[in-house]
Amino acid sequence: MWARVVEVMLGCWLIISPFIFGHPESEVGRWLTDMACGTLVIAFALLSYARPLRHAHLLTILVGFWLIGFAFLAEPYPVPPALQNDVMLGLLLLMMCILPNEATEPPLAWRRYADSQ
Repeated sequence: MWARVVEVMLGCWLIISPFIFGHPESEVGRWLTDMACGTLVIAFALLSYARPLRHAHLLTILVGFWLIGFAFLAEPYPVPPALQNDVMLGLLLLMMCILPNEATEPPLAWRRYADSQ
């Protein structure tokens, strides 16, 4: 479940990034995107700890694509650092969210076989 912990940390970074990069107050879209995406990433990662919702972290794929797309649609080239942060976080989230919850455990069939011995 280490990947979910990393997702929570990336979600926290998304929430505080408008303050770090100093988004102008007039650009509400950037503020809302970072705050909402950070909250959603944290929620999906924490929900995946519950056994019935163990695949909730896969919804982070949508958030990752949104962050990347928003950055390229919001500003023309060159992309400002705050939006480059969104692209980088989107790529990191896409890499993390495809990792299974039990990535550090042996395959289930091996665990069952070991338990039967």
